[in-house]
Amino acid sequence: MHRLTLTSESVTEGHPDKLADRISDAVLDAVLEKDPDAHVACETFLTTGLVLVGGEISTTTYVDIDKIARRAIRDVGYDKAAYRFDYRDCAVLSAIKEQSPDIAAAVDKTKAGNVDRYEAIGAGDQGIMYGYACRGSEDLMPLPITLAHALTRRLAAVRKDGTLPYLRPDGKSQITLEYDNGRPVRARAILIAAQHDPDVETDRLHREVIDQVIRPVAEEWIDDDTELLVNSSGRFVIGGPASDTGMTGRKIIVDTYGGHGSHGGGAFSGKDPTKVDRSGSYMARYVAKNLVAAGLAREVEVQIAYAIGRAAPLAVTLDTGGTGTVSDGQLRQVVETVFDLRPGAIIDRLELLRPIYEPFSAYGHFGRTEPEATWERTDAVEALRKALPRTGRIV
Repeated sequence: MHRLTLTSESVTEGHPDKLADRISDAVLDAVLEKDPDAHVACETFLTTGLVLVGGEISTTTYVDIDKIARRAIRDVGYDKAAYRFDYRDCAVLSAIKEQSPDIAAAVDKTKAGNVDRYEAIGAGDQGIMYGYACRGSEDLMPLPITLAHALTRRLAAVRKDGTLPYLRPDGKSQITLEYDNGRPVRARAILIAAQHDPDVETDRLHREVIDQVIRPVAEEWIDDDTELLVNSSGRFVIGGPASDTGMTGRKIIVDTYGGHGSHGGGAFSGKDPTKVDRSGSYMARYVAKNLVAAGLAREVEVQIAYAIGRAAPLAVTLDTGGTGTVSDGQLRQVVETVFDLRPGAIIDRLELLRPIYEPFSAYGHFGRTEPEATWERTDAVEALRKALPRTGRIV
């Protein structure tokens, strides 16, 4: 008997870091809607009463940063002076400049004349990108991060629909699952941190968050010994940017696999798809998910390494942890046969030059069911099976 625990956390869209991600992706979407060929690397900093949007944008269009930021803040729910951060009266400052001409020339050579488009679009930066998939849940994600996101989505939903009207936008979840021989069997602990109005009674808050948030999401994993914690530090009245600074890119583990698998360190939000931090990571997930969906491995981690300005990856590595139907080296050959991992090809295959990114700024980029999440498709399953060496089998 081999028993272990795995833990993941999530945060609501009102968490200051996630609000920063949302503003950055809202700016990206606004630019891509008018200029799909724009190069965008936009980051946001938040604190009490202040929104600072900076970065590099090269585009033929104009977008109203002030208007975009205020709309995103309003949509999340910071619309009352009592929250100490209000979309109407916060200061919005822009420090946007153009992308370095050296980087622009290295990344996009399509204007150089008779050149293959996929060779002309180089990686927007160097780095290593990871994708992961497993049979931990129906969406081929680790179950703890799937449940953690479901908890924060529910926490936001009961605030917005008035079920728990005293809730405020900031919040977090965390769940620890026990596994027995690789199979999840119970929740050891479930934690919710919920920002709230000052006049709500603590007992009521605890009871109603458990009944309206925790149990509807995780009832099947709860037993008599599961520890259910609501605001374990006490009151949580002051939250959001009024209590903590927010910055784009500080929740990269929440954005991906909840601590399961590896991470190259690059954030997604605010970056157009020539930045392989985003497109390469999406493609690595797409490859990993299709390998697991095709029955070629029970779990797999895909690593892709890029050099700035160069189209072809420097290296592709797979690790199935011994669960593959053939060797990891053979699976890598299958992947390189089926998938074109150059940034231009990724952009076309996953249809990434569209204003689709703001909804993915919260609750994770992977395991999503929206049709815009093209990296979650499993449309490469048959191609992978056909490319499998004759010695391979389906699991």
